[in-house]
Amino acid sequence: MSFDGFPPFISAQLHYLLNHFPDKIKVEQVLSGSKSYNGGLDRFTLLIPYCLDHIKWDVIYNAEFPLAPPDIIFGPEDEDFHPLYMTGAEGERDLKSQTRNILSDWNNKDPTRLQALIQELRDQYMSYQRKRVGEVDDDRLKFEISTICSREGIEMLISSGVEKPEEVKFAVPLMDMNINKMVHGCPWRHPQKIYLQVIYPVGRKYASTPSAPRLKLMSTSELRALFSIDDVKLPSWLDGMCMAEYLPHLEESLRKQVLEAVSLIDIRRCFIEALAPLFGRPLEADPVFCRKATFLASSGSFVFLVHFLISTQFPKQQPALMLQSSQHILPQGVPKKSPLLTEYPWSPRWEISRMAERIFDFLADESLNFKRFCNESQPQH
Repeated sequence: MSFDGFPPFISAQLHYLLNHFPDKIKVEQVLSGSKSYNGGLDRFTLLIPYCLDHIKWDVIYNAEFPLAPPDIIFGPEDEDFHPLYMTGAEGERDLKSQTRNILSDWNNKDPTRLQALIQELRDQYMSYQRKRVGEVDDDRLKFEISTICSREGIEMLISSGVEKPEEVKFAVPLMDMNINKMVHGCPWRHPQKIYLQVIYPVGRKYASTPSAPRLKLMSTSELRALFSIDDVKLPSWLDGMCMAEYLPHLEESLRKQVLEAVSLIDIRRCFIEALAPLFGRPLEADPVFCRKATFLASSGSFVFLVHFLISTQFPKQQPALMLQSSQHILPQGVPKKSPLLTEYPWSPRWEISRMAERIFDFLADESLNFKRFCNESQPQH
C-alpha cells in the first residue's frame, strides 16, 4: 500500500506492522482527523486475521499530538472486550499489564510500537474469546475443548446474530510442517498453513445423538501455487467422534498429499525442460513452482507464442494451452489469443518426452486453425 499522506512516524509504524506481523493484515478506510485542509492522514481500520476470518479495529492517532499513543476502537460485537481492565486469572492479568506497559512507555519514534501493541491486543482477544467459549453451557463443547486444549495455535470464536443461532467456531492448525522450507526458492513472506474450521451449534440438548460439526478445510491463499485444498476429500465424521479422534487421520492424509505436491514440482520442471528441444528455450518460465511457461513458435511466416498453464494435478491433469499472435492486434490494442486448449491427445501414463512430442504435433495442426482465425477476424480497411 502507499504510505503517502501519513506523518513520518505513523508511516514508519504502519510499514513495520504490515511487514512484520505474523499474519497478513489489511488496511482500510484511511482518513484524516484534522480540520485543516492539509492535515495528515492519522486514522485507519485494520483487518486482522483471527479464527479464519477478520476482526476490524479502528486505529486513531492524533497527528497534532504525535507523542500520544493511538486509540484503538474494537468492533460493536466485542463491547465486553476490555483489554486494560485488570481482572481475570493471573495469566490474563499479565497480558493486560504488558499492554499497559506498551502504552505507558510509548515512543512515537520507535517503528515497532504499533506492531507490539496490536500483537498484545490480539493475544488478549484470543484469551477473551477462549474464556467466552469456556463459559458456554454446552457439555459437548466443554468435552471437545478438554480433548484439544493441549494443541498449540487453536483459535476459538463465539458467533451469533439476530436471525442466526449461536455457534462456536474453531480454527485448528494442522500438521507441524514448515512448508516454506520444503519449496526451494520459496517466495512466500508469511508461513503457509492449512487449517480445519470446525463449527458447532450451541445448546441443542434435545438431540439424542449430537450431529456432526460443519467442517471445512482452509489454507493461506498463497499455498494454492503448490497445493489446492479444494482437491482434498475430508474423512467422514463418525457418530460419537470428537476432534481428538478425527484430527490425526486427517493430518496423516494431508502430510502425504503435501509431500506429493512438493515432489510434483520436479515433474513439472522436467516437462518444461522436455519442451525445449522441440520449441526452443522458453521465453518465460515459473522457476519455483513450474506452473507456467511461454515459448516462441512459428508456422511458416506466422509467428506466435504458446503459453503453458500447468496444474498442481499434473500429470493427472493435462496442461492448458493458449496461443497468442505476435502479428495480429485487436482494436483494444491487445494481441489476439486463442481460447484455452485442453482437448488434445494426452495420457498421464506417457513418458514426459512423449507428452511434449504429442503437444508439439497437436500444435502443428492447431497453429493453422489459429492463423486462419486471426486472419478472418482481422478488420478490413
